[in-house]
Amino acid sequence: MRPGELHFGWEYDNVFYRAPEMGSRSRPPACGQQEKGKRRRILRTVRSLEISADYDVKGSVVVAKKKTSTQKPAAAAAQAKPAPAVKKEEPVAKKAEPAAKKEEPAAKKAEPAAKKEEPAAKKEEPAAKKEEPAAKKAKPATKAAKPAAKKPAAKKAAPKAEKPAPEQPAPQVEEPKAEQPAQPVESAPAQPVDTSPRRSVAFIGSECHPFVKTGGLGDVMYALPRVLAQQNCDVRVILPRYACIPQKYQDKMVYRGEFYMDLGQTGRSYYVGIMEYIWDGVVYDFIDNQEFFSAGNPYIGLVEDIPKYCFFSKAALAALNYMNWIPDIVHCHDWQAALVPVYLRTLFKDSPVGRAKSVLTIHNLRFQGIYNIPTIRYWTGLPDEVFEMGALKQDYVNANMLKGGLAYADRITTVSNTYAWEIQTAEYGEKLEDHLRYHSYKLRGIVNGIDYGMWNPATDPSLVVNYDITNVLEHKPENKRALQQELGLVQDEGKFVIGLISRLTDQKGLDLVSAVIPQVMDGNTQVVVLGTGDKEYEDTFRYYENACKGMFSACIQYDEARAHRIYAGADALLVPSRFEPCGLTQLNAMHYGTLPIVRETGGLKDTVEPYNVFNGAGNGFTFDRYDAGLLLDAINRAKTEYFTSRYHWDEVVQRDMAKDVSWENSARQYKDLYLELTPW
Repeated sequence: MRPGELHFGWEYDNVFYRAPEMGSRSRPPACGQQEKGKRRRILRTVRSLEISADYDVKGSVVVAKKKTSTQKPAAAAAQAKPAPAVKKEEPVAKKAEPAAKKEEPAAKKAEPAAKKEEPAAKKEEPAAKKEEPAAKKAKPATKAAKPAAKKPAAKKAAPKAEKPAPEQPAPQVEEPKAEQPAQPVESAPAQPVDTSPRRSVAFIGSECHPFVKTGGLGDVMYALPRVLAQQNCDVRVILPRYACIPQKYQDKMVYRGEFYMDLGQTGRSYYVGIMEYIWDGVVYDFIDNQEFFSAGNPYIGLVEDIPKYCFFSKAALAALNYMNWIPDIVHCHDWQAALVPVYLRTLFKDSPVGRAKSVLTIHNLRFQGIYNIPTIRYWTGLPDEVFEMGALKQDYVNANMLKGGLAYADRITTVSNTYAWEIQTAEYGEKLEDHLRYHSYKLRGIVNGIDYGMWNPATDPSLVVNYDITNVLEHKPENKRALQQELGLVQDEGKFVIGLISRLTDQKGLDLVSAVIPQVMDGNTQVVVLGTGDKEYEDTFRYYENACKGMFSACIQYDEARAHRIYAGADALLVPSRFEPCGLTQLNAMHYGTLPIVRETGGLKDTVEPYNVFNGAGNGFTFDRYDAGLLLDAINRAKTEYFTSRYHWDEVVQRDMAKDVSWENSARQYKDLYLELTPW
């Protein structure tokens, strides 16, 4: 069985309804004359069902018509065990059990008619009297069709019925012949089925949660493929098999094959192993080579990383050819996979995978994979034309892997609309602004989302008290007190708690934070910092923790469970980034009812609307220019609203929790992009 293929068992495709005493014989067993007469009447009853909206009769087989409503679970339950009402019936009624099961969906609409026939039914023989209460008990589990509901009526009650009723209260159905298949009953899906055209997509990137993650790329590589799989995409994720991947995942990987591949001008053949892991509708293929991926961390330095990701980009495409799984789209991420579009249009153009279209997503333009031309030419073996100024060549002496990928990709995406515009300017373009403006016709921004399975205050196991939009105002203070106790802060619900969850680098605007902390710490405000990074910022925050005991906490570590508790316990979250392609922390904060205080850049500008004190619109507090005074002003505006207009603050909290920041809409935009590239 190939990964991703669906195989349906016979019991899901065909449902037969038959009398239990018929066994596997195509004819009824020998019986008395009276029993034969009953069977003839039963068969007449079955044929009379041909006009029913709910059943078809094929010979002696009663088959439910295909439906789109959720009827199969009830039918399956009825098939698995007899209805409670049947247990109380006489033997004659027991023989009619399968037919009664089929009639259950038809009983609701026929209830008034059945009640009118009760007096006539009393004149029937004792067996019919006993079946009447049983039919009433079975009524709640059934739904409608008029012809089926009239079967319990007695012979004398026939004139009162709208149509002639059969003589027996519950018709018995003969066994179908072995060679006669019944019409399949269509199963009802648990959720709406996506009917958009199906596309196959190979995601190629350097990290993916939960196997290995250092930043937002790992979250995107985890969440986006899972949602695309629900939107009728066949998805594979191709990753390096790092030695640092937890052993519990390594143990579940399945060997798929191996081959040897030449690499650049090295004159060697390199081993390429394929290990597979299937999870939640997505196939993960890991490229195995201990020579390149045995280090403890995915990223070491350019000297080690350039050969590693040249190998990985080529091996990923070769593995697709080896597995004979040719995608419609190859979606690669950041500079580590940026050579994939280059390989695809050069060395692999005449191979099966060469027909795929390519999409390259920029998660952070600052990291580009720049090294001298001779080294990259040696490790890639790419033809001379790709080392021209319009492709990999940069500054006449260097080759830029990301720049080459942008030139050869069919589409370029960034993780927000504003960032797609910003990187075409000198301030944010990282020396590629001219190149990006040239390729702007294929550039677009699609903002990221968050995975509600991982980030949901109603089910989050890391929280002291779970909550949702209906009880956030009652339970969020409980999480605040628990956070204050955990971090050794003064336990007071009245304090304004500001959280900061970030890599401690210049990009995140931490120089602005360091500058305003003395003015922020006014006795009514507490600050919680979580993250690791530059030693300068780590030491600064440790100093403030010591100087402001009980009011400032510096958690210089990476602790995801604690991050969840900070989102739930803080009142506001600080994201004053110098630049931010998308940002996920502000989305997590809003979903947990914590208001963001952000700088208007990149995805922060796209996702946070500034609060308007005059009409109450907006969902956070913002400032535009990169200036410490403007950051302090935004913090003070948030504190003023919290302490003086708590009712309006709580309205914004609930508005943020109601906002849809999931991956559904973003994944739909990616799916539309794939369909645009492959209009067949």
